[in-house]
Amino acid sequence: MRISLRTLLLTSLCALPAAAQEAPVFNRIATIEAVRMLPPDRDRAGRSIAEIVTASADGNTLIYVDGGQRGLGFVDIADPAAPRPAGFLPLDGDPTSVTARGARAYAVLDTSPSKAAPSGHVVVVDIAGRRIEQRCDLGGQPDAATISPDGRTLVVVIENERDESLDRGRIPQLPPGNLTLLPITEAGLDCAALRRVDLTGLAAVAPTDPEPEFADVNGRGEAVVTLQENNHLAIVNLAEGRVVAHFSAGTVDLDQVDGRRDNLIRPTQRLTGLVREPDAVRWLDDERFVTANEGDMVTGSRGFTIFRRDGTVEWDSGNFLEHLAIRTGHYPEARSAARGNEPEGVEVARFGDHRLIFVGSERASLVSVWQDRGPGQAPVFLQVLPAGVAPEGMLAIPSRGLLVVAGEGDNPQTGLRSTLTIYQRGAAPAAYPTLVSENSAAGTPIPWGALSGLAADRAVPGRLFAVTDSVYAEAQILTIDATATPARITGSLTVTRNGTPAAGLDIEGIAQRADGSFWLASEGNPERAQNKTANLLLRVSATGAIEEEIALPEALARRALRFGFEGVTVTGEGAEETVWIAVQRPWTGDPAGHAMILRYQPATRIWGVLHMALDSTPAGWMGLSEITAVGPDRFVVIERNNQWGERAIKRLVLISTAGLTPAAPDAATVPVVTRRLLRDMVPDLAASRGTVLEKLEGFAIDAAGNAFAVTDNDGVQGASGETQFLRLGRLPTDP
Repeated sequence: MRISLRTLLLTSLCALPAAAQEAPVFNRIATIEAVRMLPPDRDRAGRSIAEIVTASADGNTLIYVDGGQRGLGFVDIADPAAPRPAGFLPLDGDPTSVTARGARAYAVLDTSPSKAAPSGHVVVVDIAGRRIEQRCDLGGQPDAATISPDGRTLVVVIENERDESLDRGRIPQLPPGNLTLLPITEAGLDCAALRRVDLTGLAAVAPTDPEPEFADVNGRGEAVVTLQENNHLAIVNLAEGRVVAHFSAGTVDLDQVDGRRDNLIRPTQRLTGLVREPDAVRWLDDERFVTANEGDMVTGSRGFTIFRRDGTVEWDSGNFLEHLAIRTGHYPEARSAARGNEPEGVEVARFGDHRLIFVGSERASLVSVWQDRGPGQAPVFLQVLPAGVAPEGMLAIPSRGLLVVAGEGDNPQTGLRSTLTIYQRGAAPAAYPTLVSENSAAGTPIPWGALSGLAADRAVPGRLFAVTDSVYAEAQILTIDATATPARITGSLTVTRNGTPAAGLDIEGIAQRADGSFWLASEGNPERAQNKTANLLLRVSATGAIEEEIALPEALARRALRFGFEGVTVTGEGAEETVWIAVQRPWTGDPAGHAMILRYQPATRIWGVLHMALDSTPAGWMGLSEITAVGPDRFVVIERNNQWGERAIKRLVLISTAGLTPAAPDAATVPVVTRRLLRDMVPDLAASRGTVLEKLEGFAIDAAGNAFAVTDNDGVQGASGETQFLRLGRLPTDP
């Protein structure tokens, strides 16, 4: 069955707040880092990765595999809004999956000495005692495990994965994988009764090497198995231990998607013959199942598909997930030429009268939520959720109204750690997204991300302007309607030079002038070995055309380091117009712990220098990210460190230049502005119940006196893609 996906996206996401009031929705209520479950003797500076997650029978304890630390982590979620560490069990292999039933968990471990000699075993774990009761050899490298609905069979996918460094990962690479079945008894597993189901000879792609990836079992005792690299699906009767049906996963043609990696999000292409190569799979009922079409060796179809048991495609999401990622600022442009948003995980569960489908997009770090309406009908898109970094495992706990997502992305150096995110279904409006884009004239979502600066329209309350930084090859000036919920990007201008998109810019600040044109601050990087760039102040027309490029005087330019222009604001107009620029970090010659506030007077072309003392940080560095005038001699600056989570420091600081005369660029003595804390922004960022984001980079006060702030998601490069658009109301900025 086919419907207009563009219509579905517009009528569902853009009407999200109204829909959220009509039916229960999921909201994030807690986030806990995997590293918190480690015992004191473990190295917390090492990688700790939550991948696949399951729960105890009562839903009060989460159990997840930590491949970074080779163990199982346990989380107490008796109060799901306040998860607590509940233990860690070291294992003697690399755990790849875990599932649970009753008092026991079953974890499968990879112990392979090499890809050519795969091996592994399954351990039976007493959940309450946090101890291993039993081991069974599997004779191969396991990748996934599940338990049949009747509780009688542990189903293990033995992938015997290929070596991607061998012949560019081409298959076949033997030995082949299989589906392994182990009876579950009151005592644990009956290892002696292990059965292997042969999956070779089924697919047209490398039939001798099936590369099974994931399995799920329906109420009739049939396992559907994805043979990902084979682009194939098989249905196995567990009682008989044989394949009863199999078929190709097929291909998809997509319109209006981005298929080029060029640092530009342009959903203008038609891609044909995209091989689905499904990863995760879940039964919807005994006749239908849903696949997340990640791709692996080839393309992936960037969506998910509902199949009937006979292999008929009942519905496919087409370009919906690609457009959803673009509209919410989560599109991973670096993956455009590969697999786009990369759907990897899928979960299905019944909440009340509704059977829901959850699809995890690994590279976009999103989970989309859908309602299955039964055979022959298209599912209904309900909402989208932020999901940490690289969502891998998803677990629905309907008895408690919960969804849990494991995000495997982990960076100990910055504090952006792998997380378990907990969402609860309830009557409150959807809290995410906080910012979405409307359609462009082409009928596709306006691309956006990496919002590095914010400014207010001088005349229209609730109208803001944002800029994008050098993550993208072309800088954009975006118009935001902040009166809507979520806030909406309604327009986009490309910054141009001589009629063509301007190259070599890293726009970090924006301010509107009295005539409706703009000042933009472009950050330079003179420390690059090649393609060095300079810090530039740009006078730009209301249509985005650069009308003047103003370089630093030599006395300042020769001191410049990598961290330069970061925010710009303006006071006065006409002959009295004055431009103020915040420099992110100290440059050569600055006193330790002091960053510059620069003044430029367009009428006289004279530069002046002030210093601001930066507070200290226990980790990383401290710097400035924005400057906004709130009076002729008063400014709000963003002061932040470059850390995430518990290490994060993000503040609004009110500074005053009253009574100070900025020094000449070559002066030996520079006045220091006074400062006072205006607002600690960590509580605002923590209120979303996710990891406190690193890059608080935009701040503005609109024509009605209301304050707004926004985070920079780094264009989803090494970050979650999450953007928090914050409404701060009126702030006490008077002296």
